[in-house]
Amino acid sequence: MSKIRNTLAIAAILATTLTLAACSSGSTPGGSQGTGTSASQNAGSGSHNDADVTFTMSMVPHHSQAVDMADTILKKTGIDSRVTALATKIKGEQAPEITSMKSWLDTWGTPTSSMSGMSGMDSGTGMMSDSDMNALDATTGLTASKLFLQQMTQHHQGAIGMAKTEISKGKNSDALTLAKNIVKSQSAEITEMQTLLKSL
Repeated sequence: MSKIRNTLAIAAILATTLTLAACSSGSTPGGSQGTGTSASQNAGSGSHNDADVTFTMSMVPHHSQAVDMADTILKKTGIDSRVTALATKIKGEQAPEITSMKSWLDTWGTPTSSMSGMSGMDSGTGMMSDSDMNALDATTGLTASKLFLQQMTQHHQGAIGMAKTEISKGKNSDALTLAKNIVKSQSAEITEMQTLLKSL
């Protein structure tokens, strides 16, 4: 009887183990196609072309400068609350996109180190020069609020142009989705900034 009880106990343990294993592999939302870590790690892994790489490599430093501009205005006092709210929104949108784009470049075998020096992209991309950034850093109050809106409008216009090129020439679905989102969100923000400028 002892041997029979031991055999039954072992069988019960094995059954429980198999049940738990099945649950852990298939009970997460969406299974292997859910939106968890595995899904985010695979982002950008679809087919891509040179236009996707160019867009992503250019947009990383472009977004990085926008985040720097937002940080600069957020450190100041006496800034219109609507401007600080916009700066917070821009940083919140673009910082995560930088992380995503860097992961795509890694997936595509393009090291982010190859982007060094791309901050000197021509003015057609809307990038600020060192003197532009220094001017924003040096201003205060109302002057800083206005300058930020003027500079970010130019910056957004450049990003929209880059995104439209990606939409017409790109191939990767993730990069194309980002480009379309940039056109939509930053066009709306340009309208918002122009309205804000008139009210300051």
